[in-house]
Amino acid sequence: MACRRKFGIPWPECNDGLSYDDVVRTSDSGLTLIEFYSTKYKSSAPLQGVGSKLVYHRLPWKEPDAPHMIEVLYEDDDMIALNKPSGLQVLPGGLFQQRTVLTQLQWEANLHKKPHPVPVHRLGRGTSGILLCAKTKLARARLASYFADGTSHIGGKRDTNQEIGKIAKIYRGLASGVVENDQVTINQSIGVVKYPGVAKGLYVASQSGKPALSVVSILERNVQENSTLVQVKIQSGRPHQIRIHLSFMGHPLLGDPLYGVGGQPKCLDCDSIDESFAEDGGYQRPTKAVPGDCGYNLHAHKLVLSHPLTNEIIEINAPLPSVLQTPEEAKEIATMEQSA
Repeated sequence: MACRRKFGIPWPECNDGLSYDDVVRTSDSGLTLIEFYSTKYKSSAPLQGVGSKLVYHRLPWKEPDAPHMIEVLYEDDDMIALNKPSGLQVLPGGLFQQRTVLTQLQWEANLHKKPHPVPVHRLGRGTSGILLCAKTKLARARLASYFADGTSHIGGKRDTNQEIGKIAKIYRGLASGVVENDQVTINQSIGVVKYPGVAKGLYVASQSGKPALSVVSILERNVQENSTLVQVKIQSGRPHQIRIHLSFMGHPLLGDPLYGVGGQPKCLDCDSIDESFAEDGGYQRPTKAVPGDCGYNLHAHKLVLSHPLTNEIIEINAPLPSVLQTPEEAKEIATMEQSA
């Protein structure tokens, strides 16, 4: 059923800190502390003791500012769709261990003494819009399969039919420059390269990567501002796919701090680290942009899917930020607000 309620608890000044634990096994005997952790992790803290449980406590810290209020767009017994604000991370990672969508879902569920929903896909921290979450294990498995199924067909015989599949996502974005063609289909593969500050590597346009398909439609050209309002349709999506594909076609998202023209980061060979420590966690910050940095306008506007239990076709819409509205849409919204 449709829903427009909001929830969210203000963030405490500091989080609860973290505890990491490992078990040293017999097969690990003879290793030095550095060898043990460098074998298991690329970066580690030295501890030792064969057969003992190793625990590292990280003291609480103040995480960077992030929104805490979340709007509910749709909800039933099996799933819930949220309107994620830009600047809020979906899952814990890096400096954001508490200030995430997942934490707010947990807190909301605890208030009502119910199991918390789980996100079945991700949106970049700087991306706003529809985030789909599952309430049950069955719904989670089926929704996850929708995303996996859609991605697996990209690059095959079903490329030409974007309607095939059980889920489709439509985004709005503000691209830099004036795009000439009214519609552009991008099927550039996306892979991973080493990049400073990103432990698992950075996703970029790569011939050796995995297939990805985006259909870009032009909604409004602004010659004076040298920008183009675009709609991008994807069936599922690779990480940062829209940012990479728009960059690959020569029109990266306006204000994107990371991706430049060509589907590559603006600086690939920079490995310098800021020697000063951040106040919000003690990490050494990379001097160059990382995927979680904000500054661009990208919004998951519409989601069409087959309900994971009933197979009913569900369409969910997230209200558009003003910067991503066409002049006609802005006038219509203003008229509706005046008459309300």
